[in-house]
Amino acid sequence: MNLTVIIGALELGCIFAILSLGLYISFRVLNIPDLTVDGSFTTGCAVSAIVTVAGSPALGMGLAFCAGCIAGMASGFLITKLKINQILAGILIQTGLYSINLHIMNERPNIALINNPTIFAKLNFAGRYSKLIVLIIIVVVITAILAYFLETQMGVALRAVGDNEDMVRASSIDTDRMKIIGLGLANGLVAFSGAVYTQQQTYADITAGIGMMVIGLASIIIGMAFIRSDKVILSLLATIFGAIFYRFVLTIALQMGLPAGDLKLLSALIVIVAISSSNLSAFGLKMRRKKNA
Repeated sequence: MNLTVIIGALELGCIFAILSLGLYISFRVLNIPDLTVDGSFTTGCAVSAIVTVAGSPALGMGLAFCAGCIAGMASGFLITKLKINQILAGILIQTGLYSINLHIMNERPNIALINNPTIFAKLNFAGRYSKLIVLIIIVVVITAILAYFLETQMGVALRAVGDNEDMVRASSIDTDRMKIIGLGLANGLVAFSGAVYTQQQTYADITAGIGMMVIGLASIIIGMAFIRSDKVILSLLATIFGAIFYRFVLTIALQMGLPAGDLKLLSALIVIVAISSSNLSAFGLKMRRKKNA
């Protein structure tokens, strides 16, 4: 594995770390299996590509975040106000986003940005390391903002909704509003991740979001397996570590000759192993405690 491959893996690991931080909010904080992710990631790609072609890559990333927030809030509205099942609501929004994303991309399945300047082209200050440095800065800033937000009054309320919704409702906190805000923020980060991905890869594809839910889950589960902590900052760092580690596993698999078409299968197997090993560890601990008692 040469330096170019390592740098590429780190770059994608940072991009998927942003995705995983968004999924962390919905999956770990709110305890909602939000399937909107696959659609909102592509929305971020589409918005970023179209606005970049128009000559404003930075604006495209900001608008991508806003578009993702709208998608997440729509999913939250279905769950809270229309009382639609959480998984079904995510599927419905994800399905609708496919058509919306096609419209955003002017009915084209893909858009190339080769002849258009991206944020990385404009920030080429360190040669081959420029993209990686910029991505690390983005991840650090997002992590710091999230860590601060989740310790604020609203952030604590958001975490409480996922832990004990009935208790939060008894405290006169609008749980529906918290869920809508949380899902909006989660999908905003996912869409932002898609926007950064488009800038880094210099193209957008209508199928880019397929399997992103699995990638995010794998990153979170792997990270939590290595770093077990209830502290917010450590949980966020675990998620980032999991995303980078997961990307390196896929890169090593490709270097060993695994066909690119089998990556989705490998991703699913990694999630299965991570979840089952975590459950087996919990079961073993429970049995040891029972035996000691």
